[in-house]
Amino acid sequence: MNISPKTLAIAKVTLMTAFLAVASYIVIPLPFAVTAISVQTLVVNLIALLLSPVEAGVTILVYILLGAVGLPVFNAGNGGLNYLLGPTGGFFIGFLVEVILISLLKGKKYSLSRYVIVTVFVGMPILYAFAVGWMAAVAGMTLKTAFFTGCAPFLPMDAVKCVAASLIAKPLINVMNQYEKEP
Repeated sequence: MNISPKTLAIAKVTLMTAFLAVASYIVIPLPFAVTAISVQTLVVNLIALLLSPVEAGVTILVYILLGAVGLPVFNAGNGGLNYLLGPTGGFFIGFLVEVILISLLKGKKYSLSRYVIVTVFVGMPILYAFAVGWMAAVAGMTLKTAFFTGCAPFLPMDAVKCVAASLIAKPLINVMNQYEKEP
């Protein structure tokens, strides 16, 4: 099958944007936190591990723009500028920076240990720095309160999701690469 690189890039961005939107619907609300546990962070890590930095960044930008215009693609089917600019809006900026940096640092070949290290020790701190800073500013919280309501409850599960994304990435990379290698 002969697929042009541009067509393949568009297909990957479209597929991963749709995957992220669907994953955003799978949520477990926590009564003591501003946000909920979702599969969204697992998919954000997959985007970073599977795509180039440009493709990953475009994927997140498209996702943010879809939600900004009101499509229900954010957590639990939310959408619109009010949600994007609300207390959890920092996560979206964090997603964008996170995917680009993880994609840049993941290396050329699959490495489980490198993928886990980059997602846990680069991706998570970046995501939560933006999320906590934004939450504190928008919700009028102290950084400490924002950390304990919007970050701390999610750290253990997000670390597990980073490991899961790193494991899931290997077979998906093999599938995606088969289209790039065929003449």
